[in-house]
Amino acid sequence: MGNVSFKKIMIATDGSICARLAANHGIGLARLSGGKVYAVYVVSMEYFSSMAVDFDWERIHEALRTEGNEAVNYVKRAGELEGVIVEPVLLEGHPANELVRYADENDMDIIVMGTLGKTGLDRLLLGSVAGNVVRHSKVPVMVVRKKCKS
Repeated sequence: MGNVSFKKIMIATDGSICARLAANHGIGLARLSGGKVYAVYVVSMEYFSSMAVDFDWERIHEALRTEGNEAVNYVKRAGELEGVIVEPVLLEGHPANELVRYADENDMDIIVMGTLGKTGLDRLLLGSVAGNVVRHSKVPVMVVRKKCKS
């Protein structure tokens, strides 16, 4: 078996502790293979849109974008410390669908992500993002499984 080289590494992040642990593994992989990292966060209003409550949608959307910027910038700073180039990417839509689409359309070599996200409630209501990405991605997926509290 020859050497495996990952030049385009997508790290899916939601800013959780589990996602940060996965990001560290992805950055290490990029450092070893000389690859570039694409830190991807998906802004999703799905959880809120299913509620029959009058929200200030614009404020919620902006808060999620802010959270997304913080999440991808964490990965960017962690990459800089290791000498790895990281491109932050914010997408909008259903997280699993957007992650799979982005990886496919941008010819990623691998997707790196954690097993747990921000809340257990999202996992129960929407299904596991990691599980859906693993099932539907044509790109290999490395799921970092750690016992962590988000």
